Amino acid sequence: MSDLEELRKAIVKFTQERDWDQFHNGKDLALALSIEAAELNEAFLWKDPKDVNVEKVKEELADVFNYAIQLADKYNLDVKQIVLDKLKKNAEKYPVEKAYGSAKKYNEL
Repeated sequence: MSDLEELRKAIVKFTQERDWDQFHNGKDLALALSIEAAELNEAFLWKDPKDVNVEKVKEELADVFNYAIQLADKYNLDVKQIVLDKLKKNAEKYPVEKAYGSAKKYNEL
């Protein structure tokens, strides 16, 4: 069993044991994911990145992963495959010879 599959099963089990799946529709999972991402951002707000509380980052990042995995599960998406597909698209938009060392958007390269 892959690490991602192990995480997915653990999250599903946790949610089912608490009868929370009734609240976890696609819209609410996407909103929760966005809120947790904002809380992750808050850990960095007004700080030098080297001064961030790493424990707070771990907590919020775990929440982000949790909701992202739940959202993928809700729509029967293969997390590994959708990430690989997106990397392939991005490789086409950001070829190494144009994008190397640049923070420009693909349409500015």
